[in-house]
Amino acid sequence: MKDNQHSVAVIGSGLAGLASACTLAARGHQVILLERNPWLGGKAARWQQDGFQFDMGPTILTLPSTLRRLFAEAGERIEDHLDLVPLDPQWRCFFNDGSTLDLVANVEQMAAHLRDFTGEERAAAGYERFMRWSEQLHGISDRYFFHRPVGRLRDMFDLRRALRPGTLRDILSMRMDRTVGSAIRHHVRDARVAQMLDHFTQYVGSAPDSSPAVLCGIAHMQTEEGVWYPRGGIRAVPEALEALARRLGVEIRTEAEVRRIELRGGRVVAVHLADGERLPVEAVVSNCDAVRTHRELLGGKAARRFERRRPYEAACSGVVLYLGLRRRYEHLLHHNFVFSANPEAEFHSIYQRGEPAEDLTAYLCAPARTEPEVAPSGGEALYVLVHTPYLRPHHDWTRLLPDYRRRILDKLKRTAGLEDIEQRIVCEHTLTPQDIHERYHVLNGAIYGLSSHGRLTGAFKPSNRSPDVAGLYLAGGAAHPGPGMPMVLMSGWIAADALDRDFRGGQPVTSGRPVPEMANPA
Repeated sequence: MKDNQHSVAVIGSGLAGLASACTLAARGHQVILLERNPWLGGKAARWQQDGFQFDMGPTILTLPSTLRRLFAEAGERIEDHLDLVPLDPQWRCFFNDGSTLDLVANVEQMAAHLRDFTGEERAAAGYERFMRWSEQLHGISDRYFFHRPVGRLRDMFDLRRALRPGTLRDILSMRMDRTVGSAIRHHVRDARVAQMLDHFTQYVGSAPDSSPAVLCGIAHMQTEEGVWYPRGGIRAVPEALEALARRLGVEIRTEAEVRRIELRGGRVVAVHLADGERLPVEAVVSNCDAVRTHRELLGGKAARRFERRRPYEAACSGVVLYLGLRRRYEHLLHHNFVFSANPEAEFHSIYQRGEPAEDLTAYLCAPARTEPEVAPSGGEALYVLVHTPYLRPHHDWTRLLPDYRRRILDKLKRTAGLEDIEQRIVCEHTLTPQDIHERYHVLNGAIYGLSSHGRLTGAFKPSNRSPDVAGLYLAGGAAHPGPGMPMVLMSGWIAADALDRDFRGGQPVTSGRPVPEMANPA
């Protein structure tokens, strides 16, 4: 092994694990990637049946700059490996009153749409004010939150600079006294427009009336860089990252389940596989759920310290229907939201009561509009996602699913104009919260890692650099900066960058040491 190389195990090959492996290998580290499943990519998997092709997990690609950064680490261009198609309008919204509204990227054009949609000038002006504030929040995130390991508020701000006028302005602009829901309604009064904007927080699987207002920055992130579709589906992204990892010399093992991370003197020294093999390593990047990493792979004092630091709660789960349709619906866009009549009741049921909502919101992805090859001629590979609570002990989805499937289809018929959907279905596959829990080994079937609830703490996830175990780094939706496709890619890069910086200093260190100022290359 060369002097500048260190043996690193990446546990889990979700998007964050692949991002970490590629970044570390590009910087000269010896990397082994260990995946318990037969495929790489985690939730970004593919389901194929009867000539239909479905993305099983994420379907919306935003912030392509996160992918560009990963390929740039290896001196490569994303355009040489992925064919990205821009989507604008970005969403179509179907409301309970029968109205529809398209979200477009251009703020002035969208404001004009809202003026026509609501018949009120104040809706347009309020949206423009909201987007200017969202841009400000995005800038704050870029300066203090993204691209560095953060686990708490004081990790964001250097105390020596916190009292500077510019920093104080940024802190005040975050509006820590407000939630996403209250901040949106401060700017936009029309209930339908507010409901549309609420759903930017569904990227993180949390309730807008319980999540910190700083997450409103997601709106500008999406409008600034756009919404994209990679030809071949989102599955093309992990395939491109896997190919990059192999070009960089990453050793990849599938069906290699890690049972334990071995510590000595509070430092990572090895990982133990289910087949009994012990792999000595100098560091670990865990792309497993952060809570399960500590409970199941570490245990002991490290797990107890992690649990004491903050009572983390799972984000929501969901039911996903993969419906192969003999004929597509021409009035659907690539991305669509079919909204509930009462979002407050819906969110209360999911996030407070812990029960599936009676009147639900459904997200529909209809990719054949963009790539007809995902279905037989004239057909559609329709993806339907409905958020549900994370798994509770009394949830029996073998019993709940038939009635909930009927409720979902009834909603699509009534609100989205899919009256004959049952007659168009020629094949079907389903994932329930129990399936998600077992297939992806996540906490209580959560799709989005840990919840973002809490005005002061909701934006913070476990730091990418473990404060308790030297040589342990965390990546994925249950680590900083949180869930959503661009965030987990960023998370993998941050974990790798922190590890590389620590090892260039000679030895892995914990968060008790100062964190170097983070460069933010384009």
